[in-house]
Amino acid sequence: MKMNMTNKDTVETFGCRLNTFESEIIKSNLPKTSERRRIVFNTCAVTAEAERQARQAIRKARRVNPDAEIIVTGCSAQLNPTTFASMPEVDRVLGNEEKLLPHVWNEDGGPKTLVNDIMNVSEVAPQLVAGFENRVRAFVQVQQGCDHRCTFCIIPFARGNSRSIPIGKLVEQTQMLIDNGYKEIVLTGVDLTSYGSDLPGQPSLGNMVGRLLKHVPDLKRLRLSSLDPVEIDADLLKVIRSEQRLMPHLHLSIQAGSDMILKRMKRRHLRNDVIEIAKKLRDMRPDIVLGADLIAGFPTETETMFTQSLDLISEIELVHLHVFPYSEREGTPAAKMPQVPHAVRKARATILREAGQNMLHKYLKSCIGRSERVLVEKDSIGRTEHFIPMNIKNSKGPGEIIDATVTSATATELHGSYERRS
Repeated sequence: MKMNMTNKDTVETFGCRLNTFESEIIKSNLPKTSERRRIVFNTCAVTAEAERQARQAIRKARRVNPDAEIIVTGCSAQLNPTTFASMPEVDRVLGNEEKLLPHVWNEDGGPKTLVNDIMNVSEVAPQLVAGFENRVRAFVQVQQGCDHRCTFCIIPFARGNSRSIPIGKLVEQTQMLIDNGYKEIVLTGVDLTSYGSDLPGQPSLGNMVGRLLKHVPDLKRLRLSSLDPVEIDADLLKVIRSEQRLMPHLHLSIQAGSDMILKRMKRRHLRNDVIEIAKKLRDMRPDIVLGADLIAGFPTETETMFTQSLDLISEIELVHLHVFPYSEREGTPAAKMPQVPHAVRKARATILREAGQNMLHKYLKSCIGRSERVLVEKDSIGRTEHFIPMNIKNSKGPGEIIDATVTSATATELHGSYERRS
């Protein structure tokens, strides 16, 4: 992460898109006048490495900014407030719920640590965000928390139980962003496919997406963040099939390709469930591109089990991969299981990434000669509807959606030429 070392208040974001959304809320809540510069670290706790990086960044910030007020929040702060409060560089520690409360940021001389029990939080207060600094696509939080207990994951204890934002509020937030010039929206949450289970009438994610697109007709492009394969239901399949404004790129939370490992992870799907949903998606939307999260070296993973994960990449043509070597998280059941050596985890993660890179390169070469709709980001770089990076000669300005012809492909991106303004 690149640190922002200017003299004004800054919010440094680690981790997921939900943290990115919440960082914008924090920025809007920071008082405009203050005697001290404030540096806020919105941390991630998915892996031990994420926590280490946050601590390292905090120490660096203190060396460069000896007089600044350093505030730590986010998932790591929620889980380990004492650890951060004991750091001499840190002035305040705020929990995940507290960081979203406007009055907290106006308090001077309050407690150094303000972290309450997130598991007691029963609803999520809708927050309106006007925009995202230096970004051409915007994030909309639709859901918070998780009711599942995967054996490797600590996040439910950092985010609390699942709670959803009513559709009316989502329409209001999305319309505000569209009115402010955004053409692409990404719906995000901790467990996106659990959306609506706590709302009156229990509207499904697919039902919500359909209604959102209907009530915000000016929304050009809509994306979904990570989806649980087993929870892609008939409502969601219907909107994927029928709504072209929903981008043909889905990211699946798969984690492993071995049934035994999936059971030990306490996931709710098996290998064949993933294969079947991939087939359904391609049958109804042949151009769809799939991505996935995969964990390498989960406890007890044998070479045979690992090979099943590796083979899944080519079997269902996973183009976008997020690969993580397994990281022990204290307090999770998986941390007590027989561990795979760190060197083996790292080596297996490398093999998975290389396989994903080969699949991506194969896909990129297949795009040559095609016309793509591209959202320009900056410096002539944009993203296609399939979330593929594309370098466009003579492109238009950031935030424009243009048509471009693919002329060549490298191992990681497409190259093309601008056709016409949309």
